[in-house]
Amino acid sequence: MNNPETRNEIQMDTANLYREEVFTDNTVGTLRRMVPVTADGEVDASRTTQYVGSTQVMTNAGPLPLSFEIEANSLTEAAAAFGDAAKDAFEKTMEELRELQRQQASSIVVPGSGAGGMGPGGGMGGGMPGGAGGGKIQLR
Repeated sequence: MNNPETRNEIQMDTANLYREEVFTDNTVGTLRRMVPVTADGEVDASRTTQYVGSTQVMTNAGPLPLSFEIEANSLTEAAAAFGDAAKDAFEKTMEELRELQRQQASSIVVPGSGAGGMGPGGGMGGGMPGGAGGGKIQLR
């Protein structure tokens, strides 16, 4: 139990505290204004206020929650930039999903290995176990 990895302590970073204020239009989404504060709860003017938007977009698979930072110096600027930031977050998320799909589609399945020797399409993988084709990639 003396291993540092097993003795991790959960502790707040008092040099990085924020007060969170939530604003919504009850239609499109919410804006969070993250005001930096000191450990005493006073506004920390040495750090920048952050704005975070959140919304959901309906997809074929159901609602997709989005959360994104908005570059702004005021609540008014953040509200005005909300739509463009949401579109950028959606496009980035969709590109990441497409990349994950590409990676999944390009993964090589070796017959006889993995879940019960099932090949693509749910059928049994090709090749004779232990024989001439066992464990080799076969194209059909």
